[in-house]
Parts: sequence; structure tokens; C-alpha cells
Amino acid sequence: MAELTRQLHDYRLTTAEIIYCLPDHPTLLQQYIWQDYDVSPIFPTLKKFLHFWETRLEGKLFRVRVAQERLITDGDYRFADAELVWH
Repeated sequence: MAELTRQLHDYRLTTAEIIYCLPDHPTLLQQYIWQDYDVSPIFPTLKKFLHFWETRLEGKLFRVRVAQERLITDGDYRFADAELVWH
């Protein structure tokens, strides 16, 4: 239920492709895929994760690409054309 509430508050499924250098072999690159619900275009959750990466992990970031998808769109809602009252 928490995920639905977040989606209704304009959180979107955000995927980040993180390319980083291996600490022992700086010429080799490694890929990491990160996914979470986040708000565009600010991306506070992704920024918090990248700050953690830069301060706590040894692999230096090379590139971060971000994609997002809105899971609930306006086309998903339909309002009733009539109201039925039962006695």
C-alpha cells in the first residue's frame, strides 16, 4: 500500500545505470543497476544513494544514466457516469 501512495504523490519508478571504475583495476568498468521510487526531476532518493556511494564505497563513478516510468497514468482512471442508489 505504501508504494501505491507514493505513486499517487507523483513518485515514479526510477532506474539508474551506474558505471563505475573497479578500485583495484581503474581501467576496467563495472555496471550496477539501481531501482527505486523517486520524484523527477529532483531525484532526492537517487542523490542520497549516490552520496552514499561516493562517501562510503571505493569505486569511482564514471557515468550515471537515469530512466523513469510513470506507473499510474491519467488513462488508468475512469469515473462513473451515473450514481446508483439502493434502498
